[in-house]
Order: sequence, then structure tokens, then C-alpha cells
Amino acid sequence: MAEGEREQEQEREQEQEQELAAAAASGSAEPGEQPEAVQRGSCQEEDDSCSDYGSHDKLGTVLGRFVPNGNVLFPDTFETNHLLFYERFKAYQDYILADCKASEVKEFTAEYLEKVLEPSGWQAIWRTNVFDVLVEVEDVEYSALKVVVRLGKPFLCESSTSTFTLECMQELLKLKEYRVPLLELWMVYEESGEFDQTALAIEHVRFFYQYIWRSWDEEDDDDFDYFVRCVEPRLRLYYDILEHRVPSGLVADYHNLLSQCEELYKKFLNLRNSISSSDSDSEAENVSMVEGLKLYNEVEHLKQKLKLIENPLLRYVFGYEKHTGLQAKGIRPTGTKITHVVSSTIMSSLLHSLLRDKLYPEPPDEELEIQFHSDLLTAVNACYEGDTVIICPGHYIVDGMFCIADSIELEGYGLPDDIVIEKQGKGDSFVDCSGANIRISNLKFVQHDAVEGVLSVHHGKTTLENTVLQCETTGVTVRTSAELLMKNSDLYGAKGAGVEIYPGSTCTLIGNGIHHCREGILIKDFLDDHYDLPKITMVNNVIHNNEGYGFVLVKPTIPSDVKDNPAEKLEENIQNTQSDGETDNIRGLGPEKLCECASNEMELYERTEISGQTEGNYEIANELGATSAKKSQMHKKRLSELGITEADDNLMSQEMFVSIVGNQFKHNGKGSFGTFLF
Repeated sequence: MAEGEREQEQEREQEQEQELAAAAASGSAEPGEQPEAVQRGSCQEEDDSCSDYGSHDKLGTVLGRFVPNGNVLFPDTFETNHLLFYERFKAYQDYILADCKASEVKEFTAEYLEKVLEPSGWQAIWRTNVFDVLVEVEDVEYSALKVVVRLGKPFLCESSTSTFTLECMQELLKLKEYRVPLLELWMVYEESGEFDQTALAIEHVRFFYQYIWRSWDEEDDDDFDYFVRCVEPRLRLYYDILEHRVPSGLVADYHNLLSQCEELYKKFLNLRNSISSSDSDSEAENVSMVEGLKLYNEVEHLKQKLKLIENPLLRYVFGYEKHTGLQAKGIRPTGTKITHVVSSTIMSSLLHSLLRDKLYPEPPDEELEIQFHSDLLTAVNACYEGDTVIICPGHYIVDGMFCIADSIELEGYGLPDDIVIEKQGKGDSFVDCSGANIRISNLKFVQHDAVEGVLSVHHGKTTLENTVLQCETTGVTVRTSAELLMKNSDLYGAKGAGVEIYPGSTCTLIGNGIHHCREGILIKDFLDDHYDLPKITMVNNVIHNNEGYGFVLVKPTIPSDVKDNPAEKLEENIQNTQSDGETDNIRGLGPEKLCECASNEMELYERTEISGQTEGNYEIANELGATSAKKSQMHKKRLSELGITEADDNLMSQEMFVSIVGNQFKHNGKGSFGTFLF
């Protein structure tokens, strides 16, 4: 028995020896411990003050090797620019910035570098816009983000503009007192792992100042956690853009706003410095102060726009003003209208039915010009004003997007489930409509890999009838000044809102199903003085099984001085009207009975008897009406502040038509109706 125990003990010792050998081969002293190479750094193992950043269960223990293509003069460097979001997030949150304020960022960054950066003994490539040169680091100035260097051996230098000799480079370094920017160094790869933390630290700080830090951050409100307020949203936006989750138009807008803000802020700083250095109280000084105030306000306005885009929730809620660059072709030069028939193959029986039902001209004595296409996108792009595209049953794969700028009609010949149009490939959206009068019917659209919704109406009127929309991002978007009529259609699967309604738009939804989306219908903020009120009609829709609310209104928090009266006045003015029959017979009401005038500022809905699933109708229309009244009161208050005490109500009021009748709200995660306050 004792001998058996000894054998078991020997087996355990052998297993431990094997584990130790395997650990040593992978660079670890013991199983589960961090590699020795990672332990070596600016601190010794026994130094308790040394950060454990870079340990085996932390970031940066193993870095890749970047091998450039072609015949390259320089040695390989560390591969550090492919870090994941959570790696950078954890580094900034836990090791670099923590809960520092904006004014403390430089101090915290210097402390972090002092802990993890090797002060000397490593080589790097100093990269500028003019040349690349191999250098060796001799010292680090952490607060200034500078390093003291000497030229590496052998001397390696490349330039795309001119030839830099050894003497030229030595002279340049002498002029710079051998101090160069730390963030312009790319560390030469070392297999030992001794400089992993150093390479990773340089990358984190370089990335921060290139993509996260803004020159005005230090002057902003310093009462909040800088990481939460600025770093996290900007980091998320960077990776959302990198992974094509933000529309290209919005990305362009963001970079344009950022450039404008940087330029104006530099002008503001220069003007402020010139004023502060001047002791005179001349008229020119006063003019400069007015100009400085104007620049300051412009910078603040741009900063607010940038924050809206950087915040993922507000970015989703507000979207952006996109204008399609596609110009309408107008009427064909010959004056003719063409019917385009799309089918990959066509049977004789289908052709016979198609000729009988769709292709006989009216009146019969007129000629009808017909073109046949196998590619749907080609057919749509060939259309002029007044053309019709008839799509035969089939499954059509579209690699691209539809941009419809003319008044045309897309009609499926059959049931929607038999005529499937599926998106393939990257793109902002699937269908962009800006024509004066576009009609789409009897089709099923399946969206993949689009950043925006399945269909966007930018200008003009678009009619969807008997259409199925299977979405992956948002569903249908109705932009300012655009009009949508959607009848007897089915929309589902949107990760955003099924239908987004912008201020100043007209949206009519009749007899649709909107389900299994994040939100059913979302109305953007229209309280701003620059926005017109939307006109909304919703009759007999079934809005069900959405993750959030069936219907969401976005609006700002109202100042206390305009919170009180409008809702109370609205309640007094709402007229409760009984329907001719039971609640289920709402469909029999005529359009003229769907709305009542509730106040001088708006026309409001007819309130039906509230029961069960239809009770959300009154709640939604009531809230929209109250918000509209608040807008009118805010507008009058602004006029009063400007000294305008009397105004023609017909000129200053904006009527909001709301008809919310007979809709059913079922099994929505948060309820029928909600508001988003910002």
C-alpha cells in the first residue's frame, strides 16, 4: 500500500516536471504565471509598486511582428495597430486615464509611461512625412513625450523627396538637441519580449492623441470623468466606423465638422492670445473681442454637433441630414415612356399572362415600348421620368443600392413572397428615394450589410403598397420635407426603429404590420425652432412584439417656464367623440372624421372609445398634441423676448395634423408609447 502511494507521488512529481518544462518553453516560470519577458520592464519583480499591466491575464503579453512587403531597408517592427476595442478600452480605463479629469490627462499619461516604458537600450524607426531613419533611444522625457536618441548602427535612412546623408541627419539631430517626439517612433521587433510593454505603451498613447484627444478638451468642463465623457464614446465611434456600422455620409460629416472645429478653435486661440497680450483699450480691441465671442459660439455649436455623433444613442436617435447626390434625369429626350420587364428567364405561359395583364397599351391604338432585362439594378438605372419596371417572380440578388431620383413605378407581377430582392455587399442603404412620385408594390426586400435602413425617402413622395421589408438595421426613414404613404405592408427585423419620422415630413401608415424591431415607430425631435411639425396619419396598423416601445417620441427636456400650461389646455380642448359602432368597427370611419381641431396651434385626432389593445392611440395623439402646443408656446416666448408682443397667429402658428386611429399595440417590450428625453 505504501509502495503504491510512493508510485502515485512519483507520477505527480513527473507531471509537475512536465508542466514546468512546458511552461519554460512558453516563457513562463510556473504554470499559470506570466512570462518572464513580460515581468522584465522598468520595474523589478519584487517591486510591489510595479503595475501588473501586461501580465498573462492582462493585455499585451504577446505582440505580433510586422513584416513590410517588398525589399525594405529597415528591420521588422512590432505589430500594434490591430488591437481590439476591448483591449484599448481596458488600457485607458484601468491603466492610463482611470478617473482623471481632462486637465489631468497629461499628468496621468506621463505617470503611466514612467511605469512601463524602458528608458533606454531599444531601437526604433523615426517616421516623419519626409524621411524614415533608424535610431537608438538613450533617455525618455515622459512629461514632454520626447525621447533622446542617437542614430542607429548601421545608418539606415529612406526619403521619398531627397537623399539624407549621415552628415545631414547628424546635423538635424544636433539642431533638435537629439530630442524627437516619442509618438513618431515605431519600435523595432524584439523576440525576447523584453520590450513588449514599451511598444504597447507607445501605441496606446499615440492612438489616444491621434484619435481621441481634442485640443479643446482641457478647457471643457472639468467636473466629469474624462474617460466616461469623452474617451469611451470616441473610442466606440472609431471602431463603429472601422467596422462599417456608421453611414459613410455621417462619417464624412463628422470628419468635416472636426476639421472645421479645429480650424476655428485655432483662430479663437490666436485671437484670444493677441487680446491678452495687448494693454490698449482701443476700438480695434473691442472689435476683436466681438469677433472672439462670435468664434467661441461657433466652436461651441460645432462641439455640440460632434458630441451628438460621438454618442451612440444620440447618433441613432438623431441620425443625420443626408442628401442624395443623384440628379433626376427627367423626361426621356424622345418623349417616350418605356416599360421595363425584369426576369432571368420567362416561361411562355407567364409571358402570355404578362402581355394580357400589363403590356397591352391603353388606349389600344398607342404603341407601348418594352425593354427586357435580366438585371434589376440595370433596369432601374435605365429609367427616366414616368417609366415602369415590372418584376417577374424570382429571387434577385442585388450587389449595390437603388438610387431612384425620377418618378417611376416598381411593380412585382405576383405575390411579394414570390418576388424577393435581396441585398448583397456593403453599402449605406438599400433603396434611396428622392423622386417626386415613386410607387413600389408587390415586392419583398431583404436587407443585408447595410449601415442605414432598408429604404429612405429623402425628397418627394414614395408609396409602398403590399410590400414586405425584412431589415437588419433601421427600416424605413422619412426625411424632412419628404412624404411616405405605406399601405398593407409588413416590416420586421430592424435593429433600430421600424419607421423613423423626421421633423417636417408627412407619413401615412395604413393597415401595416410593424413587428420584431428594436422600436416600432420613432418620431425625431421637432421642438427646435428651425423644424417644422410632421404630419402623421396612422390607421389600423398592428404594431407588436417589438423589443422596446411600439411608438417613441424624441424630445428635449422642457424648461420649467414652458412646462405647465400647454398640456392642461390641450386636455380641456380635446373632444371625446364616439364612433358609429363598436371599437372594432373603426375601419368604417371616413377620413373627414379622423381629426378634430383641438386648439389654434393644431388639428388633432378623433378620440375613439379606449379598449384593450387600441388604448395607445389616444395616449400617442395626446402626447404629440401637447408637444406641438409646447413648441408654439416656446416660439411665442422667443418672440416676446425679442420685443414682439403681438403677432398674427396665422403666420406664427404651425398646424400639426395627427390621426391616430384603430391601431393595435400588442406585446411590445416596454409598452405602447414612450418618450426619449435628452
